[in-house]
Amino acid sequence: MMVIVLENAPPRLRGRLAVWLVEVRAGVYVGQYSRRTRERIWDQVKTSIEDGNGVIAWTAQTDAGYAFDTCGRNRREPVDFDGLPLVAFNPESAEP
Repeated sequence: MMVIVLENAPPRLRGRLAVWLVEVRAGVYVGQYSRRTRERIWDQVKTSIEDGNGVIAWTAQTDAGYAFDTCGRNRREPVDFDGLPLVAFNPESAEP
């Protein structure tokens, strides 16, 4: 099982994901695919996200039972803490 959540994504990316996955809520897509297909879908998200951001989570054979990755302008980044997936918050950027 995999879940992709998008924020501020371009409409063409949302439409492309809707071809492969079920959009259960606005910007939340779920599906069940092989690792190879999941990686190809995520590559499309990363190249098409523009100013938005996204996160993908999938079942994995880890202690937690899942893994995740992020892309785009996002303050949250995945961190591996001794095999435990955690989320690090980056400070807000001071834009003039």
